[in-house]
Amino acid sequence: MALMQWGALVAFALLVMSASLYGLTASGHFPSEHRAEALRSPAGAAILWGTMAVALATAIVGLVLAWLMLPWTWAVIVGGGVLLMAPLILQLFPDSFVDGRAGLLVFAGLGAALSLAVLLFR
Repeated sequence: MALMQWGALVAFALLVMSASLYGLTASGHFPSEHRAEALRSPAGAAILWGTMAVALATAIVGLVLAWLMLPWTWAVIVGGGVLLMAPLILQLFPDSFVDGRAGLLVFAGLGAALSLAVLLFR
């Protein structure tokens, strides 16, 4: 594999990890009666749904990156491995972080920053 493909592989793995961590964090807020009080307000709902849009855009950038720059076998193996590791990594964070606004904002922001880096330095 060329050096450019190794960089794309690492970027893809990080994008999949940020989207996976976000997805796991957001899934704890559904149905709405399970949401923290901070996310039941209109501002909290805007944060939840806004970060979902950002995380979706992150996932799309990751998929496009993999489609254009990686052999499909590497994308499947690395993407699957990262998806399997995400719940284990999420357990390292405190519950107050994962159950509140901070987890949603940090994981969506991380994905947005990685997506921007991929788009700028491609």
